[in-house]
Amino acid sequence: MKIAEIRQIPANELAERIETEVANYQQMLLNHSIAPLENTAQIKQARRTIARMKTVLREYELNK
Repeated sequence: MKIAEIRQIPANELAERIETEVANYQQMLLNHSIAPLENTAQIKQARRTIARMKTVLREYELNK
């Protein structure tokens, strides 16, 4: 997900999406530890998406 798309999401919905993404990321790590994923780049992509979302959420908090 690109930063421009993330900035269009309202702050309250963004917080919920972060929780969902973190849960998916943790599940992905667990699955990868049991059996290797076909595309391990998904882990890196998920981690960066979460970081982007947290950055935008922090921007919302600072601009209040």
